[in-house]
Amino acid sequence: MRLAIFDLDNTLLAGDSDHAWGEFLAEAGAVDAESYTRANDDFYAQYLAGTLDIYEFCRFVFRPLARHPLEQLQRWREQFLRERIEPMIAPAAGELLERHRGAGDTLLIITATNSFVTRPIADMLGVEHLLATEPEFREGRYTGELDGIPCFQEGKIERLKGWLHERGQPEDAIARASFYSDSRNDIPLLEQVREPVAVDADPALAEHARRRGWPQISLRQAVVVPRSQTG
Repeated sequence: MRLAIFDLDNTLLAGDSDHAWGEFLAEAGAVDAESYTRANDDFYAQYLAGTLDIYEFCRFVFRPLARHPLEQLQRWREQFLRERIEPMIAPAAGELLERHRGAGDTLLIITATNSFVTRPIADMLGVEHLLATEPEFREGRYTGELDGIPCFQEGKIERLKGWLHERGQPEDAIARASFYSDSRNDIPLLEQVREPVAVDADPALAEHARRRGWPQISLRQAVVVPRSQTG
């Protein structure tokens, strides 16, 4: 197995689906708009700064999932995907994914954003395999609790190792993989792969990539990604 691994938010998407979902819920009246928006913005600032407490954030972001029936959540999500996510897909994302498909790579999206939000986005992008932070789901409802290891920072490495083990694949598949990300939070996994690529990188990752000599690309313009950068 040769893996092509992709972060989602601000990488394949020209925006952050987790933050946008919070904005959408506030506008839909699913949460108290003022307090939720303020907290949503604060958590996003912490994420960008590399200081996010992922467990505190999960408690916050899973609360609306536990508060509303699944059918209502699904209706909101359908509207959210149509109105917010479809326009957010980076123009060159599809070309990059197709380049790796054509090379016979196994495509995997790995994201800190929860699977309720991101599973249908992966489907929209035609990517079967997804590792995301998992909200606990029991008896037809979300409980508001975290299920397993958050898919964030070093947790992405642990989740990826577990995913490979479940498929009977060796852990050294990580060392042969390529990984595309925008975020300083993904430096731990970027350091593990053979082909790390910074995509529309935040300042901290851009500087780290410059020092390490990693390729830096943008997917926000409909341009061809050089073959040398996709293996």
